[in-house]
Amino acid sequence: MWFVIALIISTIIIYIIAKLFGETEGIKTAVIAALIGTVVYMIVYYVLGNGLIAAFIAGIVWLLALQYLYSIGWVKSLIIAVVVWIVTSIVGLFLPTLTGPL
Repeated sequence: MWFVIALIISTIIIYIIAKLFGETEGIKTAVIAALIGTVVYMIVYYVLGNGLIAAFIAGIVWLLALQYLYSIGWVKSLIIAVVVWIVTSIVGLFLPTLTGPL
């Protein structure tokens, strides 16, 4: 149940931020981005454990996913990812969000 709630919250945040940056993709793309981010972080953290190397590798993979899903470049995907991370960190203080880049 918490996974579904967290997925919905993370999806909405990704969707809104992508829209603010002029992306035209719909909510389906945001759901896929949220799922990919979570799965990538879970796998990398399972294999490498917690730490900066795991976070860096998972972050790069998520940036690649954002680039592919939204057809954007490195800089824009990095800016979107950072803004998503900041917003989800703030929202996460009050509501459940997924682990990983979200």
